Amino acid sequence: MEAQYFEDLSVGQTASFAKTITEADILLFSAVTGDTNPVHINAEFAATTMFKERIAHGMLSAGLISTVLGTRLPGPGSIYLDQSLRFRAPVRIGATVTATVTVTALDPEKKRATLATVCTVAGKKVVEGEAVMLVQGRPA
Repeated sequence: MEAQYFEDLSVGQTASFAKTITEADILLFSAVTGDTNPVHINAEFAATTMFKERIAHGMLSAGLISTVLGTRLPGPGSIYLDQSLRFRAPVRIGATVTATVTVTALDPEKKRATLATVCTVAGKKVVEGEAVMLVQGRPA
């Protein structure tokens, strides 16, 4: 994990992280956040919903965006300032979610980077949005 300075960034840069969502991920996310919505943790209840089975928390997938931003692009030391999210499709246990970020704009005066953010499963968008990051400048 290596931090990138603001001056190292360019529009169009991209980075990704992929993770297969497991039963343990969902249960741990429920425990950490307190979100015990039965659509996530109760198979009998979930079977009565439009999804017909348990689904992962939307914010679990969105959290993978934070992984990319904090560890790859822009990376360690960058500060999350803003994130918009649109949840497009459910994520089921066993699905591999790929979070990808792409630099879309740079503000040199404020050292801020705007990035398109998307999570996909088998090429289908499940989450999309936009993030704004504060990125440290190269030391003088």
